[in-house]
Amino acid sequence: MAKKQFKTESKRILDLMVNSIYTHKEIFLRELISNSSDAIDKLYFRSLTDSSVTLTRDDYEIRIGLDKDNRILTVSDNGCGMNAEELEKNLGTIARSGSLDFKSSIEDKDNEIDIIGQFGVGFYSAFMVSDRVSVVSKAYGDDTANEWVSTGADGYTVHPCEKESAGTVVTLHIKEDTDDVKYSEFLDEWKIRELVRKYSDYVRYPIKMLVSHSRKKEDSNEYETVMEDETLNSMIPIWKRDPSEVTDEEYASFYTEKYYDFEKPIKVIRQKAEGTAAEYIALLFVPSHAPYDYYSKEYEKGLQLYSSGVMIMDKCKDLIPDHFSFVRGLVDSSDLSLNISREMLQEDRQLKVIAKALEKKIANELQKFLNEDRENYEKFFKVFGTQLKYGVYSDYGIHKDLLQDLLMFSSSFEDNLTTLKEYVSRMPESQKKIYYASGESVDQLKLLPQVEAMKNHGYEVLFLTEDIDEFALQIMRNYQEKEFANVSENSDDLSSDEEKKALEEENSKCADLFQFMKDTLSDAVTQVRFTNNLGSHAASLANEGPLSMGMEKVLNRMPGMEEGVKAQLVLEINKDHAVADKLKELYGSDQVKLADYTKLLYGSARLVSGLSLDNPTEFNDLISKLM
Repeated sequence: MAKKQFKTESKRILDLMVNSIYTHKEIFLRELISNSSDAIDKLYFRSLTDSSVTLTRDDYEIRIGLDKDNRILTVSDNGCGMNAEELEKNLGTIARSGSLDFKSSIEDKDNEIDIIGQFGVGFYSAFMVSDRVSVVSKAYGDDTANEWVSTGADGYTVHPCEKESAGTVVTLHIKEDTDDVKYSEFLDEWKIRELVRKYSDYVRYPIKMLVSHSRKKEDSNEYETVMEDETLNSMIPIWKRDPSEVTDEEYASFYTEKYYDFEKPIKVIRQKAEGTAAEYIALLFVPSHAPYDYYSKEYEKGLQLYSSGVMIMDKCKDLIPDHFSFVRGLVDSSDLSLNISREMLQEDRQLKVIAKALEKKIANELQKFLNEDRENYEKFFKVFGTQLKYGVYSDYGIHKDLLQDLLMFSSSFEDNLTTLKEYVSRMPESQKKIYYASGESVDQLKLLPQVEAMKNHGYEVLFLTEDIDEFALQIMRNYQEKEFANVSENSDDLSSDEEKKALEEENSKCADLFQFMKDTLSDAVTQVRFTNNLGSHAASLANEGPLSMGMEKVLNRMPGMEEGVKAQLVLEINKDHAVADKLKELYGSDQVKLADYTKLLYGSARLVSGLSLDNPTEFNDLISKLM
């Protein structure tokens, strides 16, 4: 029988398709199963209007067969089948899609059914793992069957053959193993189980296979191997079931099994979008703990992407923004424009619409979580709150409006976490700014002189203890038109106009004293001055400029910052403390001792502010000298 040539493509194109379009060779099984599902869909659709089709929904099945000895794998179905002309049309032309033609021809939209295989080249993925492919098919209602056979780009043959019932049998002669690829694994039961469960678990028809089991013989202690028919797929996706019929336990079980987690999720989010630019169902999970590699560059974000129940991508990173990268789950849509390999998405409008809608949905659900289940939200925030703060800071703050109400901080109000909205609701009318202090720990920040002064004045202070905190607030700039202010920069906000005027006059009078102290400390500070707002404390450090003490520490820990950056520090001295009078006295009587006192005050101010000493040895010697 004369071999026919592929009508439109060359050997080079087939080689490119087999070796380049598909990333993983295992994809071939997904494609063949999807084609079988399409064939059954077509016959089932026909049965809705054609009484000659006597099969019921329960009669349809896809079957996988394995013959290890002869290296044969078969995928068969009892769907619509193909006649000789359709074999020529659909398999003789690479990238021809019978499924796409079928879908386009359906006029009765009320009875439209999803067709998975719309791309035409999926069938040819079989050549990635086999050196010979045979397709025996008999169209429903025909008396004859035909066989299509090919060994690759050299061409194919089509000839009549015998087949009792309608449907299609695809037979693959699996390649011999190489040093790089163990093709034999595609003849192992465990591997077929794994691939069906991974890619085709939710195909709506049963995928069956004879599976070997070891069983004890009757009236004997010996065991024998028996073959039993098993259905490999679950068929009904949990996300397509009515939410009212799915229990929390079922969602938790699905999550722990599907995503290999040992703890149930802390939050389940379900969304079904209909009548929009892109129709889809999303089933999302917020884990109760962070994966071990979450805050490392090895962590890969992404949602599983399904098209009509068939998994297309395991981690579609374009569906989830970085600030919600902790969310796991899946999206199932039949509207996405997929490329010919089904593995990669085109940059299309539907994908962007879905991603934007998911982002908004997650934010709304987290806000609802915060409002309705505060205790568990705080647990969630302690695990993933840092990521939300990075989301506020990243991309120049374009996500701040979406995320700002989800943030939580410790504060001087209570030991519990507080939101910015709650902070503002407690602000006295006289307070114009949102105050915060930045440091290593809450206990350390509670002892800051500026915090004590704010509390005495009735103002609440947020405690920022994470590296990202102050950067996030600075990119936000304000919340509900209330500016963020570091207490180390704004202590004089507490003074009245009269107090500020008196302080300004006192600082002016002592300008020479402050210049001496500034010269003593060299470039450690930019200024020395009196202040009204240190409570019972003698001295403290304040910030000037955009870089705070906390930000200085964070930046100097980063790679490439060997030379370091320095915040502009001001040594502030309590105008009403006995130390202030002593400094004035020493300036006129003993400037050597004044220099020692200046260094001691600066060192103690650094310690109170949570900073390390510039020269611990000198500080220790000065204390000994003073004693």
